[in-house]
Amino acid sequence: MKTPALLSAVLLLVSLIPAASSDLTPFTVLVANSVKVTPCKNYTTAVVFRGILLGGLKRLQNSTKDFMFTYTEDPNYGPFLQSVNGLPGSQGNRTYWELLVKKPDGQVIRPDVGIGCYLPNKYETIILNYNKY
Repeated sequence: MKTPALLSAVLLLVSLIPAASSDLTPFTVLVANSVKVTPCKNYTTAVVFRGILLGGLKRLQNSTKDFMFTYTEDPNYGPFLQSVNGLPGSQGNRTYWELLVKKPDGQVIRPDVGIGCYLPNKYETIILNYNKY
């Protein structure tokens, strides 16, 4: 029977087609600095349905010359944001990049997961805030 093989091939090809823009979850990334008064920067990006924040940040970095970030992979806790737009967190200066989320209703939360596990929702604002501890 050639029909199951043909159907399998068609399904494989369909799965390789990039997600349509309607399948994307748009959100905003706001880069803020609570240590030094500097203008905030806003960016728009998206993830695929149920995609992680790290994927959206990578998509943004690949599409926008004005945004860059670095992270390290902690074996126990996963991806850890190190720097945004060339500004690194520093143990010596007691600074870090804080992850906050502003929901569409205006509520700001601190997620209990990081950039490797957080699933952005439509129209949220992901706040990457440079802060001191």
